[in-house]
Amino acid sequence: MKSATYELERIINNALEGKAPTREECIFMLDFPETSLEAGLIRATADNISRTRFMNEAIILGQIGIEIDSCPGGCKFCSFAEGHTKFTASSMSDSDLLAAAKSFNSGNDIFAIFLMAMHNFNFDRLLHSINLIKDNLENCPNLVVNIGDITKEQAQELKNSGITGAYHVCRLREGIDTALAPEQRINSIKAIKETGLDWYYCCEPIGPEHSSAELVEQLFLGIEYGCFQHATMRRIYLPDSPLADCGQITNLRLGQITAVVALASIACTDTRNIAVHEPNLIGLSSGANVVYAECGANPRDTTAETQNNRGMDISNCKTMLYDAGFTKLLLSGNRRKPLSEAYTERNI
Repeated sequence: MKSATYELERIINNALEGKAPTREECIFMLDFPETSLEAGLIRATADNISRTRFMNEAIILGQIGIEIDSCPGGCKFCSFAEGHTKFTASSMSDSDLLAAAKSFNSGNDIFAIFLMAMHNFNFDRLLHSINLIKDNLENCPNLVVNIGDITKEQAQELKNSGITGAYHVCRLREGIDTALAPEQRINSIKAIKETGLDWYYCCEPIGPEHSSAELVEQLFLGIEYGCFQHATMRRIYLPDSPLADCGQITNLRLGQITAVVALASIACTDTRNIAVHEPNLIGLSSGANVVYAECGANPRDTTAETQNNRGMDISNCKTMLYDAGFTKLLLSGNRRKPLSEAYTERNI
């Protein structure tokens, strides 16, 4: 019988030659302990391949949570879920939304602004918010939405409004840890793809209870349907949530999963970048090259304004990317700017 070391060496050599690992090989890699030499080798290999694939360019995305409500999606990992949320319903005013968008875009450092709403959202209000930003933001970057399920007609209307992409995920244990149907989530993904919008995907929300096989099954959906962005996100411990007792994985484990996602994504020519949530240096040296700045509402936070707590700002994102060794920022319109210490928070 061939040793695990020999098998891993074969998988890594194949990846370095441009051959993506299979499902079974991804499970094999995820089964190594996160502190093992093998896991370290997997992370280093993914980092090397991603830096070559994406030309050592990094991306900053700015997400604005535009509303808070008690959500009937009932996600057991979300701070807004009906049944355990502590928030009071609220919506960001036009002036606050525009101020947030201008703040994110002030240094012309971001690839896109994300507008995030609840699962049940007002479509007309979303269109109003999109137009507000487009009409008032100088050098407006790409605009992307992170919203509930949509039809193909709605996806087309969003594209016509100027939206370039949408984040949508059939999450781990969808329909079990949520009140949402996996089929409905996938239908929305199909609508996004068929309309020609960039589709942002993620292996999330990862907890200690998820097996390697579960992770692989979920992450491969992004590869099969052709995601523009693949990513990983660990579930954040929320004391009052139904999954609180399950705990939280380490950033080291998240880095290992990020590496496997990056290696598996070799098979997907549609994938142009890899993100890690929440931003951290281990993930950015394990195959990821994207971080999110956040303001407003955040489903992983317990404060109404996440920038006062968990959410990073643009300056901190730039510093983290510089410290991770990236040399350029990819901006909207296929523009680029150097990422040097002069652009980080230490020199602002």
